[in-house]
Amino acid sequence: MIAALTQVVRSTAEERFEVLGVGFADPWFLAALPVGAWLLWRGRESRRGAAARVPAVGGPEVALATGVLGRVAQALPAVLRIACLVLVVVALARPLEGRVQASRRTEGIDIALLLDRSSSMEQRAAPGAPRRFDVVKRVVEDFARRRMTDEEGARDNIALLGFAGYTDLLVPFTLDAGAMTRVLADVETEREKWLDGTAIGGAMAQAIDMLTRSEADSRIVVLLTDGEDNAPGQPPMRAAAAAAELGIRVYTVFAGPREIATRSLIGGIRRQKVDVGELPEIAELTGGVFFHAESEGELEEAYRTIEELERTPRDEETFAERYDLYPLLLSPALLLYALSVLCGATFARRVP
Repeated sequence: MIAALTQVVRSTAEERFEVLGVGFADPWFLAALPVGAWLLWRGRESRRGAAARVPAVGGPEVALATGVLGRVAQALPAVLRIACLVLVVVALARPLEGRVQASRRTEGIDIALLLDRSSSMEQRAAPGAPRRFDVVKRVVEDFARRRMTDEEGARDNIALLGFAGYTDLLVPFTLDAGAMTRVLADVETEREKWLDGTAIGGAMAQAIDMLTRSEADSRIVVLLTDGEDNAPGQPPMRAAAAAAELGIRVYTVFAGPREIATRSLIGGIRRQKVDVGELPEIAELTGGVFFHAESEGELEEAYRTIEELERTPRDEETFAERYDLYPLLLSPALLLYALSVLCGATFARRVP
């Protein structure tokens, strides 16, 4: 339809009224429709005559039909003129067809998700409760899917790294939310004791190395763990300093209780605060935020807060074109009027 309209008339008129997706530049002409149609029909009624044989224009006599067919034939010229009037009035109202093109430029964020796979993630908040690792996977999956499919904001490239005593790249940077979901469904905690541990510094170093090759304006790391770094290799604070120098923010999430109960030598119970290690310092140094999530609700809130903090603006430019439709209506209107004159002069002619 638009391709045909480009060969008609490109319009600079402004749309003032819309009906069924068609805009009108001068909609007040539409008010003439019922009045004009009524006047044409009343004119027909005032000229109603009897059936007879009358000479046709430029030809032999024509027998006028009687009965139902006769009434239909006699009404036909008026119907054709009313249809012609409708097309002319609609043309005067200047119908417009529009096309709107929007060019959108979105700048997403490259996010490296670090997931602790150490054996301590097997712990449960209570007997019969889900494993901490299962809860964490559920929340991380929801976060990743939202960020990778956010059309209103900017879709983000996300990579997933799992770490225990070493670091595995589970999903390279991608926009494929389905791939992320499938990998998270299969990933498990480390079962081999000699591979177990919590290599936070090494995981951060590998994520930062990946992000140095990113061209995104904003690059972040979201590190989730339930313990302190206890593996040889890259110290976490050294990796944090490198991230800060490169402008990479690190958000740290400690998934675990705030206090633990221990039994003293004399049999008493003593409660002490859980040591979260250097996670708060890592976040502060890199411009991120530290979160302590004891429950699934707090964990979800932590990731939603990160989601709100890390947003990029969207630039959108809209270009509109409009085309006048009235040229498409005038030819059919002229044809209908000619038909009404022809019918009135032949088989539908009336006796005055």
